[in-house]
Amino acid sequence: MRILTLILVILIAALQYPLWLGKGSWLRVWDLARQIEKQQEINAKLKARNDALDAEVRDLKQGYAAIEERARSELGMIKQDEVFYQVIEERPTIPAQPAASSATASVGR
Repeated sequence: MRILTLILVILIAALQYPLWLGKGSWLRVWDLARQIEKQQEINAKLKARNDALDAEVRDLKQGYAAIEERARSELGMIKQDEVFYQVIEERPTIPAQPAASSATASVGR
């Protein structure tokens, strides 16, 4: 009876080995599921970026407003017969600092 029990335990252990540690084991499935989730997050971020780029391309192809906006902001271009005014704000004047002639000279004496 003991030998039969021992044989059955060994047989069950041999059948369980591929399930837990073999090529298609639970550990491998869990690891692959984790990798899939990580890749899906990366794919979602890339899809959002691609959608934004696609919308920008469509906007540039269809209308001149986006092209004009880019030309103005990035290239500093203006329309023909348009006058460009640049407003320069005055900075408050700071009084000149007195030269450190008397204070520094007396220390050296």
